[in-house]
Amino acid sequence: MLASIKALPEQVRQYLIVTGNYWVFTLTDGALRMLVVLHFHQLGYSPLAIAMLFLFYEIFGVVTNLVGGYLGACLGLNRTMNLGLGMQVLALAMLLVPTSMLTIAWVMAAQGLSGIAKDLNKMSAKSSIKLLVTSGQYGNGEQEKLYIWVARLTGSKNALKGAGFFLGGALLSLFGFTGAIGIMAAVLVLVWLFSIVKLKKDLGKAKIKPKFSEIFSKSRSINILSAARLFLFAARDVWFVVALPVYLASQFGWDHYYVGGFLALWVIAYGGIQTLAPRITGSRQRNIGSRQRNIGGLQNDHSKVPDGRSALLWASLLTAIPAVIALFMSASSSPQLVLISGLLLFGGVFAINSSLHSYLIVSYASDDGVSLDVGFYYMANAMGRLLGTILSGWVYQVAGLEACLWISSVFLAMTVAISVYLPKR
Repeated sequence: MLASIKALPEQVRQYLIVTGNYWVFTLTDGALRMLVVLHFHQLGYSPLAIAMLFLFYEIFGVVTNLVGGYLGACLGLNRTMNLGLGMQVLALAMLLVPTSMLTIAWVMAAQGLSGIAKDLNKMSAKSSIKLLVTSGQYGNGEQEKLYIWVARLTGSKNALKGAGFFLGGALLSLFGFTGAIGIMAAVLVLVWLFSIVKLKKDLGKAKIKPKFSEIFSKSRSINILSAARLFLFAARDVWFVVALPVYLASQFGWDHYYVGGFLALWVIAYGGIQTLAPRITGSRQRNIGSRQRNIGGLQNDHSKVPDGRSALLWASLLTAIPAVIALFMSASSSPQLVLISGLLLFGGVFAINSSLHSYLIVSYASDDGVSLDVGFYYMANAMGRLLGTILSGWVYQVAGLEACLWISSVFLAMTVAISVYLPKR
């Protein structure tokens, strides 16, 4: 197996390292989120207090994506990715203190550091893929290849984030909070050291050092897509981050295994659908005997890559789903069945939206200093998560899950209104 890997082209080997880093980081990030939510809910913290534990995580994510894109262009994406891995190790180490020291302020600080680490890692991985896959070529075949590989990276990341949710719940039940954190930190240290040695030194480094003022995108397409992304992810997190796991535990009486396992399976399925997005959104043309392009070792028969019209269509399909779930929950004698069915439908359609957006930002971004454009876009993504996370705890505590679902539909309607202005080609 090692000989087969060594025989691969250099770009493919670098892509595998980037993807491996991203996968392991995502596992620890998803597990850590579930550990914190379930552990502090068990200790009797209110939903709003739990949401506040993630406040710095999201706030620093906003700042990190802006500054991180600049650092990636100046220093190289290998350094920003390794910096993210190292900071996640430090964030986990901060949570290894005695239980009596795990105050809200201390956990918020650790989560803030983890937020910086996560967005450095994600920005580096998403920026790297454009450089490693397209090599500066922009024919339709290259765009199809880019779409497929972005979908694979995004989908696999979310599938592993789901596995991380399950891992967090399982580790908490088996080893307790401190034991679970220690196991994750030890594994991540090994991955970090391997990445420092093997990841290419000049990956993503801009040919001309950018000015710091260039962290703000001057591209109309990227600005519109970023605004749409903000409300898209606020619509997800306003009911998914805090309200949903707390509701499942408090209203349905699910234990850690059930909550972590169910959300894990949901996110894994969500990630699987993201990887299939090119097949779902592409127009299939099967002409017997016609030549098929080989992309990444797989036969590709998709002739269409998404554009602004695709993003508008799929956002429109998503908008009514949270409101319908809320209506049926209030009228149904079986709210558990309604919620689970609606969540599955929402996850499937949201996965396509997310995959489309992830492709469009990488496609819109310029080659030289790609991390600047990607960093700005994920800054908007982090702002959406921040808004959704705070509202998830506050609205649930004040008005319940159904109110969170109605707000989700409002945010999605705003996503649709913004997406009207995306480029049609």
